[in-house]
Parts: sequence; structure tokens; C-alpha cells
Amino acid sequence: VYIMADRYRGTMYVGSTADLAFRIAQHRDGLGSKFCAEYGLIRLVWMEFLPTIQEVMDQEKRVKRWRRDWKFALVENANPDWHDLYDDLLA
Repeated sequence: VYIMADRYRGTMYVGSTADLAFRIAQHRDGLGSKFCAEYGLIRLVWMEFLPTIQEVMDQEKRVKRWRRDWKFALVENANPDWHDLYDDLLA
């Protein structure tokens, strides 16, 4: 499960995938989703790895329903400066 953003406390997108590095590369190339491409969401700001597909799907649905300020808190708890985590993912 992951959150993409365009900037600090900007527009956000919640998604999930089995191959996070590949999916984020797609988003960064404008091929991930129409929403991300339209709003320039190329910054990976939060990610969570879960053991089963069902847990991933449940968490994605849960986070998508959250209020915007709850999503801000989720990101800022793990990534206070909203740095792009893509390079960390590849390391």
C-alpha cells in the first residue's frame, strides 16, 4: 500500500501493488494512473508492506476512506518532510 503526492500536503493518491518499485516507476513515467498523470503525482511519500494480498486490499480501502488530515498524519508519522522515498525503495 502506498501514497503518492505532488508536494508537501498536496494532492494525494492511495494505491496498492505487488511490485512497488515497478508501479512507482510507471507513475513517474506518466503510465501509472490517469489521476497521477493528470495531477503530477510522482513523489512516493508513504509505503507499507503487508504479508497477504487480502491485508493489502483491506488497508488500501481503509486508507482511501480516511479524511485528508488523517492521511497527512499517516505520512508525517513516517516521513515528516514528505521526502520522495523512491530512491530508498531501490536501495
